[in-house]
Amino acid sequence: MPAGPDDCDLLQVFWCPFDAHGPTGYGMLLDLRWRRSWEVTEVLTSPPRPQVVGFKGYVPEPCVLHPEQVATYPFAGLLPGDLCARIDAWEEALDEAAEQSADEDAAALVDYQNDLSIPPGRRVGRFASWHVTDPSPMDCLTCAAPMHLLLTIDSLEWDGGSGSWQPLEDPNSPTHLYANPTKVTVGRGGELNIFACPEHPDHPHRWSIQ
Repeated sequence: MPAGPDDCDLLQVFWCPFDAHGPTGYGMLLDLRWRRSWEVTEVLTSPPRPQVVGFKGYVPEPCVLHPEQVATYPFAGLLPGDLCARIDAWEEALDEAAEQSADEDAAALVDYQNDLSIPPGRRVGRFASWHVTDPSPMDCLTCAAPMHLLLTIDSLEWDGGSGSWQPLEDPNSPTHLYANPTKVTVGRGGELNIFACPEHPDHPHRWSIQ
């Protein structure tokens, strides 16, 4: 994770469980706070849960993270045109080969967007997906510097189009039962991308929901 302001190394992400309390009256109210881990003297073993919520998808189930490092690549819509054409030709060749193959046990087809570029789930840094909207510039509203992706909170760990990212611990598990262990749902089952200013980490964050 990128360094925070003033030697801060701990980022806390808060959101209100009521969309009506957001700035627009119908969207997420997000609050990010940088802290110093060595100043945390007491960690709650049982985090308090709100007694009243407007949307259950904003209340995560307690769980343990098992982070891993994976190689990711930019969203297809941001690649140079000639490279996109080469990727399209490669995917078409795979499709044609699969149609001509009589091997029923052949591995499932892969494609750049779902299997090779940006994985689903919760991620720190690298590239944002723009699969719902066209790519949009994310510049700092304070200094106009191009912002970097800080954190992604996805509603699902995998889906029908990204089965290659399914955890090895959950082989052949039904997506609707296993792909959302935290029970967090962003928007209409989308993902929250949070951006930070690389020049001044204390500048306000921006975010988009895809």
